[in-house]
Amino acid sequence: MGRIKAIVLWAWRIFSRPSTYFGLGFLTLGGFIGGVAFWGAFNTVLEATNTEQFCTGCHEMRANVYEELTRTVHFSNRSGVRASCPDCHVPHAWTDKIARKMQASKEVWGHLFGTIETRRKFLDTRLELAKHEWARLKANDSLECRNCHSSVAMDFTKQTRRAAEIHGKFLVTGEKTCIDCHKGIAHELPDMTGIEPGWRVPPEMRERQSFREDPRGELARYLASTGSER
Repeated sequence: MGRIKAIVLWAWRIFSRPSTYFGLGFLTLGGFIGGVAFWGAFNTVLEATNTEQFCTGCHEMRANVYEELTRTVHFSNRSGVRASCPDCHVPHAWTDKIARKMQASKEVWGHLFGTIETRRKFLDTRLELAKHEWARLKANDSLECRNCHSSVAMDFTKQTRRAAEIHGKFLVTGEKTCIDCHKGIAHELPDMTGIEPGWRVPPEMRERQSFREDPRGELARYLASTGSER
């Protein structure tokens, strides 16, 4: 016991006053190597938690929202470009990514305490979860959507007249953001009773020829064409 105490005291003296025992060059080199090692380990862990495999590691995600994603155009489409979980839920910029990871730590708490461990619990909580995610995307101007989609890169001539006019009037000007109109784009919607779904035609555009069709009919055809219909 006395020997262990002596070793601890010796180590403490060195770490508390390293310049007394080591030269400046050694300390600088050691600090550099230690910093590189720490950064490498930190970044490795960060990237490991930013994969679809990690996201679907718990049954709550794998059996619910991931299954829904596999039935949408974001998972399988003619271009072969697939959006994974972190593409839509984690910003690419490093500072925004770190902030999102800290925010997502609450999800670990929910997993440990079984907040949505069954399908019934998930469905009962779905509206609350969706509202949180809609509010988050609204607050950050749909930052995750912009990982892949950029309004300045959109070719409006290749969009439907309805989409081109709405994007030009609301998205390009910044009056609205992606999530305002594209709720339920990758997952099934909760009960939307009393909630503005987003894809309805803006009141000032409803009299135009291209907007006279019931948008619910257009949505139904879109869901059927992409295999997303419930």
